[in-house]
Amino acid sequence: MKLNRLIYTLGLSLMLVSCSEDFLETDSTEFISRDRLDGISETDPSVQLATLRGIYSTMYLTGTGGTTGHDDFGQRGYDIFSDMLSTDMVLGAKIYGWYSQISDLQVTIDYTNNRNYMVWRYYYRVIYAANSVIDALGGTAVVPESDEAKLIMAQAKTMRAYAYFYLANFFAEEYNPTEEILPIYVAAVAENVALSSTEQVYQLILDDLNTSIEYFGEWERANLYEVDGMVARGLLSYVYSAMGEYQLAADNAQYVIDNGGFPLLTREELTTNGFNSVESPGWIWGVDITNQIGLDLISWWGQVDLFTYSYAWAGDPKIINDDLYNAIPEEDGRKGQFVDAYGDGQLWPLNKFFAPDRVVGGQRTIESDYLYMRIEEMYLLHAENAAKAGDEAAARASLKALMEERVPDASYVDALAGQALLDEIILQTRIELWGEGKSYLMMKRNRLTVTLASNHLTYPGQEVPFNDDRLTFDIPQSEIQNNPFIEFQ
Repeated sequence: MKLNRLIYTLGLSLMLVSCSEDFLETDSTEFISRDRLDGISETDPSVQLATLRGIYSTMYLTGTGGTTGHDDFGQRGYDIFSDMLSTDMVLGAKIYGWYSQISDLQVTIDYTNNRNYMVWRYYYRVIYAANSVIDALGGTAVVPESDEAKLIMAQAKTMRAYAYFYLANFFAEEYNPTEEILPIYVAAVAENVALSSTEQVYQLILDDLNTSIEYFGEWERANLYEVDGMVARGLLSYVYSAMGEYQLAADNAQYVIDNGGFPLLTREELTTNGFNSVESPGWIWGVDITNQIGLDLISWWGQVDLFTYSYAWAGDPKIINDDLYNAIPEEDGRKGQFVDAYGDGQLWPLNKFFAPDRVVGGQRTIESDYLYMRIEEMYLLHAENAAKAGDEAAARASLKALMEERVPDASYVDALAGQALLDEIILQTRIELWGEGKSYLMMKRNRLTVTLASNHLTYPGQEVPFNDDRLTFDIPQSEIQNNPFIEFQ
């Protein structure tokens, strides 16, 4: 388990319009306190559904990592953290400093740094809320009687699995079944517990997702922000892939491809879609961000999009790794997603992520949507895992299906085999899913050594292996102080 090895004293960076970043007074084990269960009804499904909606809103609201930081805005915030750690996303300047310590690989070697707490607190908050719903239905081991209760249970267990999976990736250097990595809580009211092994954590994740898939059946959700059987299978593919269960990972990805009805993004749409709307037919999971939600400066769009009034536009661009960009062939439609906006050589994702009006600094209240999962991920996951399972023909078929919508001639895929095939799938995953928080998961499961970008502000060209201390978060100081079963190391 990765705990702290070195403590740094770091000054706070400059902050826009006198923004502040508060350190929490409450501890990270707050989610286990009994008084927060008041009002949960065992008989009123509307209460449980309201709690589910609260879980979903945790994924995009600000402050859900427990701070007032302008990098604290749910899942998409941690996607930026992970994209920078994987080196595919590069911080282009340090004017306001919200990502300076992530970019400089300092957060992850200092357990007192509050960003470790943000990540920990966010996912355990999701787990607490999911456990509240599960408890109200009778507990983890109970089989609900009604179809309505089963659907509620399925959503709660899928969200719990999602949270534990990300925790297992962020806080463990690698998949090692015997290593103790996380405390497991399967009830909202519980005492502090010791760290459980990777094997135990992943078994809970598998149990939750497989149960959820059974309960979901053919259920058709009303909103894309809700998880359903396709989302659960997509997550299950990621989980099996991390475990090295390649055939099972490939099978679940293929199921989503065959049964989800999600079309691939076409070559013509690569620079016009904007990845900004839940109306995109290839989105498997996402959320419709509306004016009423009230997101603005503190948001993923604010941190990444030039056409949104916030940090990227004001001076802290999030740009592509130059070496990755140079690996994209000129004829590949995705090359056009990245543009040198100001003639200084920095390549912004102007034609991949953009507020629809395309007015520089124009979007003040966020109405561009958040993407969590899309069908292209399943094609790439299937290709990767089929190749590892020895079915190279199936791997080539999935990769070629994607590449036929990316380049004029995808016939080169037919000749790929062995390591060359896997290397191509890894490269295409990095290109296709740039800025979507998936490269870090891919780096971990493939045990890659990454080369920090030639345009990295601090360590250009430095090689960092996947299990380097600097690429994995520390269990935060507050958790160590408040949980007597976790020792400082």
